[in-house]
Amino acid sequence: MPKIVLVHDVEDVDKWLSHKAERAGAIASMGATSVVDCVAQDGSKTVAVTADVQDVEAVVAATASPGPELMDAMDRHGVRPPVRIFVEK
Repeated sequence: MPKIVLVHDVEDVDKWLSHKAERAGAIASMGATSVVDCVAQDGSKTVAVTADVQDVEAVVAATASPGPELMDAMDRHGVRPPVRIFVEK
């Protein structure tokens, strides 16, 4: 099961962190486990989420063209597109 890293900016890091449980659940619904939130050490508004996923392409597709429910959650969490995805090789 490869690990992915999703990297993007947010409006407010504390606001983004306050939605940790909801975000983990949404990512888990895409077949991911071991979801971990990371914030930039330099104090910027760049964040990352790591997760082990069964279907990388499903996560890439969902992120590239988010449905209404995912888009609503991204807005609520203060996500600023684009979301860059890195895949363990």
